[in-house]
Amino acid sequence: MKRPYSKGMRVLIIEDEHKIANAVRDGLMGEAFAVDLAYDGQEGLNAALFEDYDLIILDRMLPGGMDGVDICQKLRAAGRHTPILILTAKDQVRDRVEGLNAGADDYVIKPFSFEELLARVKALLRRPHESLGEILKVADLTLDTTSKEVRRAKQAIQLSSKEYALLEYLMRNKDKVLSKNNLMTHVWDFDADILPNTVEVFITYLRAKIDKPFKGPKLIQTVRGFGYKIGEIS
Repeated sequence: MKRPYSKGMRVLIIEDEHKIANAVRDGLMGEAFAVDLAYDGQEGLNAALFEDYDLIILDRMLPGGMDGVDICQKLRAAGRHTPILILTAKDQVRDRVEGLNAGADDYVIKPFSFEELLARVKALLRRPHESLGEILKVADLTLDTTSKEVRRAKQAIQLSSKEYALLEYLMRNKDKVLSKNNLMTHVWDFDADILPNTVEVFITYLRAKIDKPFKGPKLIQTVRGFGYKIGEIS
């Protein structure tokens, strides 16, 4: 399985048409998502069962005797509730109903525009964080998930794509202690060149931009022996 780039949200694409899979991957990477690819059903099912994804984009028709409906059913039977978006060339109502009844959350009919796919991806990813809305906030730090704008005390902060991805994931899990492994899983991919202190290095970068220049409380906290969290010190 081929694994690329970065974000606070991690997506698995299961699609046997390499051109479509690669185009969707590149588009999502441009939006700062981490994206993993599987080009056949069994490989995709294994990844979905054993890795932690925020969303799965799944082709309806796959070679090798296991199609998208089969994968949906197996994942739901295994207790996996990851949002699933089906890509399908079948536009008959009964085919769409079959996919939804198997456990899919939404579908996009081929051929599709990337803009529509992205809008549906974002809509599905918002569902578990409905209460957070589009603006994430910790004290006087805000992150706009639509414009990718980060501000503290109303002052704009410029972040690299990796810094942004790390900060967004921390803010989506406000006050939760996240281990280094958890952060690496959601912000970096398996093919990324990750050193043991990679997370520490990027936490240092973030602190230099969102904590050090400001008079307010230090928001990124180290929980010795466990990991990091973001929140106001009580």
